[in-house]
Amino acid sequence: MIRLAPIPAGLPATVPFVGPETLERQSGRPFAARLGANENGFGPSPRAVAAMQAAAGEIWKYGDPTSFDLTQALATHHGVRPENIIVGEGIDGLLGLLVRLTIAPGDVVVTSDGAYPTFNFHVTGFGGSLDKVPYRNDAEDPQALADRARQVGPRLVYLANPDNPMGSWHDGAVIQAMLDHLPEGTLLVLDEAYAEFAPASAIPKIAVDDPRVIRMRTFSKAYGMAGARVGYAIGHPDLIAAFDRVRNHFGMNRASQIGALAALADQDWLAHVVAQVSAARDRIAAIGAENQLTALPSATNFVALDTHRDGAFARQLVDALAEQGVFIRMPGVAPLNRCIRISCGPDAELDILAETLPRALSTL
Repeated sequence: MIRLAPIPAGLPATVPFVGPETLERQSGRPFAARLGANENGFGPSPRAVAAMQAAAGEIWKYGDPTSFDLTQALATHHGVRPENIIVGEGIDGLLGLLVRLTIAPGDVVVTSDGAYPTFNFHVTGFGGSLDKVPYRNDAEDPQALADRARQVGPRLVYLANPDNPMGSWHDGAVIQAMLDHLPEGTLLVLDEAYAEFAPASAIPKIAVDDPRVIRMRTFSKAYGMAGARVGYAIGHPDLIAAFDRVRNHFGMNRASQIGALAALADQDWLAHVVAQVSAARDRIAAIGAENQLTALPSATNFVALDTHRDGAFARQLVDALAEQGVFIRMPGVAPLNRCIRISCGPDAELDILAETLPRALSTL
């Protein structure tokens, strides 16, 4: 008999997201348009691709356990010290390490009901207790999060800016003010996975050594390297150094480290992708409007389309589009789940969306 430790033994076997590959195996056919995982279909910098191809011949080597070159480059890019940066296996991996570092069984964590579920997965996996507040006007509510934190005294408060799954965002000054309303000893986990797509005003001006916040960034979105699994956190040196106590020191893929370094150096390609994503957001909004669906404002590489119905209808639409060969997703919590969420993609995939969306709606 297999004996699990008490915490995982009491948890259900859950997966935060069912991947499109699983759905393709279930249906027996590939998707014609992959527009559900917030991947960057415009792809990584050609310089990053070339660097990773060149690195393939030396993949017999472990990656640098300190990610030294990438850490140095990121520090220069952000105007901080290397001691303020930790590189890890995507934001998901870093969130897991952060929770492991800060949450003991029974500790309270405040987040939004409907926010990024992988964070919740880590909290419950380490025995933490989730205390959730609702979204307000289809956006996470910093004031409500801070108010709840003052009531329950959590170890962590999670906020994504811009937000997934709605694409909404707050001005950076709102985040700065939120920090001043958190109780002493509470750490704000600021997930900025989509920061490169956001207006400059959305990025808060917070001192990098402020011990009240840790910021999460990634190469998965704007840099187009989701499959490489490269993320990083920016924070106070003492907190950053603590990651060395628990992280997988050989967890970073060597080719991924080299590719991320090349991608970071190619800011012209990043600007090109951001422009393509902006155009794709506009086109998704237009396709939605043609089908009586309303696009919510987005500062990400996806658009939430309001169906003006309920979650059951939105789920039927997601399934109907899957039958038409189009992979999309939807928020999981009411009233957000009245929407469907469509990732920005190349014109060829949006052409398929434009063709199949009215057909899918006609079946409902």
